[in-house]
Amino acid sequence: MLEGTRAQAERETGVRAPWRPGPRLRRLLDVAPVGVLALVVVLVGVQSGDRWWLLLGLAQTVPLIWRRSHAGMVYAVVAGASAVQALVVDIPIVSQLAYPVALYNLARHRGPLAGAIGLGVGLAGAVVASVVWVEGYRPPYVERVWADYVPYAFTVGAIVVVAWALGTLSRVRESYVAAILEQGERRVVEAEQRVLLAAGDERARIAREMHDVVAHGLSVIVVQADGARYAAAQDPDVAVRTLETVAATGRASLADMRRLLGLLRTGEQAERAPQPGLPQLDDLIDLARGSGTRVTARLPAEHLELSEGDGLTVYRIVQESLTNVRKHAGPDASVAISVHVGHEVDVTVSDTGSGGRPLAPGGDERGLGLLGMGERVAVHGGELTAGPGVDGGWVVRARWTR
Repeated sequence: MLEGTRAQAERETGVRAPWRPGPRLRRLLDVAPVGVLALVVVLVGVQSGDRWWLLLGLAQTVPLIWRRSHAGMVYAVVAGASAVQALVVDIPIVSQLAYPVALYNLARHRGPLAGAIGLGVGLAGAVVASVVWVEGYRPPYVERVWADYVPYAFTVGAIVVVAWALGTLSRVRESYVAAILEQGERRVVEAEQRVLLAAGDERARIAREMHDVVAHGLSVIVVQADGARYAAAQDPDVAVRTLETVAATGRASLADMRRLLGLLRTGEQAERAPQPGLPQLDDLIDLARGSGTRVTARLPAEHLELSEGDGLTVYRIVQESLTNVRKHAGPDASVAISVHVGHEVDVTVSDTGSGGRPLAPGGDERGLGLLGMGERVAVHGGELTAGPGVDGGWVVRARWTR
């Protein structure tokens, strides 16, 4: 999972993480060069017959095996052995190659302060070494000239500065690349979170739509089917018209369900049927009247322009309210619908039914419709109220700014 995120972060930022050797190759690179240098030190020390060459050479080279994991400690040991060498050996030895390696790793793997200290110690050591070496090679009768020390000090100082600079640049580059990759990883995680949030919002929206479509369609079908069953024995014509309404309602509900389920398909083009809005309110009210509900309505002019989101919210609030009337208000209830559109959208649906309907969903299926209406209105920054009316019945009112 982490490797996939890192790879995606590299594609996001266009920066590739530095190549790093594996554990075995890293161990080989740590040990093999040090082993070669130590072998040379041993051969030269044995040939010279000077035990200081051998002891100081091993003290400077062997600690380099741990130069990556313990850069500070290794540098201290190598620098200390180099300082002792200036006191007991007056000529350069091959193991002094360990000092720039230790300084490089100190500047790379430790902070800038440790690198600066190592640089200062190295430059001071370059001056001391130049004096010691020149004095070691100078015959006693030759006059001392300051120009004799400059080439040695400059050469050794340049090696020290280059080792420190390379280590510092490597540390800065590694930090820079790590910061960019971390930023890319954050972008990848944030993008995934945005996708999950968007998917959750879309699922909630589809769930609201499915609830409204299914609850409204089935309530109409149930009411009409009951009416047709009672009317069939006395007036077959009424039963036929009622069954036609049932069929029309079922077809409309199926069409809405196909459109909503099409949004859930992957790799397919979902059907883009227009969402219901203000123009479809008349059909919705006629359907309610056809099912036996007494409805009076004050609707805005048909030519009024309203955004698709606002129009759909108005339609679903009226639809869900009529569904609740059929389910809870009782057989003799009448409904008054008022829709006003201006700077604000104001939707009021009141009935003369028995009232006493549950408000909190709390796992009660009958409360999901009110919850869905509240979510729809909240999207527009509005407010929904639902409760018993002053003169009885039930009143649902929603208001929001266009």
